Formats: sequence, structure tokens, C-alpha cells
Amino acid sequence: MLARELMTTPVVTCRPDWPIRRVIGVLHKHDITAMPVLDETDRMVGIVSEMDVLRDALTPDPRASVRPVEQEIGPAPRTVAEVMTERVLAVPETADIQQIAELMMSTGVKSVPVTRDGRAAGIVSRRDLLGVLARSDRRIAADVRRALGDETGDEPEWRVHVHEGDVRLTPRTGSVDARIARVLAETVPGVRGVEVETGPRTPADR
Repeated sequence: MLARELMTTPVVTCRPDWPIRRVIGVLHKHDITAMPVLDETDRMVGIVSEMDVLRDALTPDPRASVRPVEQEIGPAPRTVAEVMTERVLAVPETADIQQIAELMMSTGVKSVPVTRDGRAAGIVSRRDLLGVLARSDRRIAADVRRALGDETGDEPEWRVHVHEGDVRLTPRTGSVDARIARVLAETVPGVRGVEVETGPRTPADR
């Protein structure tokens, strides 16, 4: 599955000069964890996360400690430009979601922008990846049949069995292109792996 097939679009974005409080409101309204930051030409110049804007937005409550709360002296950040991460970890639309998952695990980021020609085309979050893994076997099987073009046929070319995301394809005839079937099945969201049996089942197996 590719990034363009999973990403949330249109992506919610902000500007470097936006006030911190405005960003907090937008993140909360859309229930998202991060937003790409775009300049006046709509080029992505950074990304701002919920932790970036919350870090200095909350002040300690003195009632929570028996000792005086020590606070750093200095003005709190007021705009996105002061807290955003400029080095953005982004992927192209053609990136595989497995690569995105590995990027999230290795860096700790929760959201990865998806780019098209250097511009933000969408965003993939950890929640999006979990949504793929949470798809039921029944729904995956139906989508695999649809991808193979068997959803309306009286006698489809493939039998499809799915268990915990693992797909087994059994051809009904000997003239089916197994390589193409595997590639098509692997594009379905939630598919962990595809096993293609080499020959059709006998009448006793059906």
C-alpha cells in the first residue's frame, strides 16, 4: 500500500507567523497531532506538533509541589516559527506504508507529511497505520476479491481466504496469472502477506 492511498487529504496546514494559541485551537478542532508549516508560496518549511505548542503553553501549578516551583525567566514563544521543526521528515506519494512505519519507529514522530513536487499533498499519522491493521479479515477478503475483479462473477478465478491479514489465493483454473494476482492482493489495505497456491483445487477440495 502506498502513501497516497492512505494519507489524509487535504492536509491541515498553518503559517510560520500564526500565534501559538491559534495552532492549539486548530490541532484540537481537527483532532490531529501535527501540521505542516507552509510559507507564502505554499512550500513546506517545517512541521509543528502538539508537543511543540504545549511545551511552553502550560505553567506549573504550585499546589502540586511542597517546594516553590522554579520557572525559567524569559518570554514564552508566540508564533509557530519559534517552535516548529524546520527539518521535516517527509515521504513522497509513492512511499510504501511499511517504510513510513519504520520511519516513525526509528525517529519517534507521530505524523509524516506526504509530498508531491515538493509541496504538502497529505499526511500519514500513527492512527492511520493502526486503522489499516485494524481492518477485519472479512473486509480484507472482500477488497482482495474486488481487486482481482471477482466480486461479481458467478465463478471467480480465485478463492480468497484471509486469516489475521494473511491472504491465501487458490486458483480455480490453470490459466490464471499468479504473479499479477499476488501484486493486486498486496495493494489491499491490511494485507500482511500473500500466499498463492500453484494449482486449482480439485472438486473434492471445493
